[in-house]
Amino acid sequence: MLSSNGNPVPNQFVIRGNDGAESFQSYDTVIAEVKDGKTLLDPKWDCSKTTMKYAASFLGVDGKKDIQKRIKSGEYVVQNLNAAK
Repeated sequence: MLSSNGNPVPNQFVIRGNDGAESFQSYDTVIAEVKDGKTLLDPKWDCSKTTMKYAASFLGVDGKKDIQKRIKSGEYVVQNLNAAK
């Protein structure tokens, strides 16, 4: 990911899969995934100010309150995205 100044941000990544999915990863934790029109969030989506900032940027929303509103409405689904496979 890039900062608002256009510089690479350490430990914050957008991963694009061959299947069309896009994921946002902070350090070693997948925080959000968008696939087939569905948005999934890991329960750790609100773990730090920095992660929240870049998760909101990835999702194209205004911040924590907007994400919470979308979870409550069912637009975003919270589920474990980091289960051992």
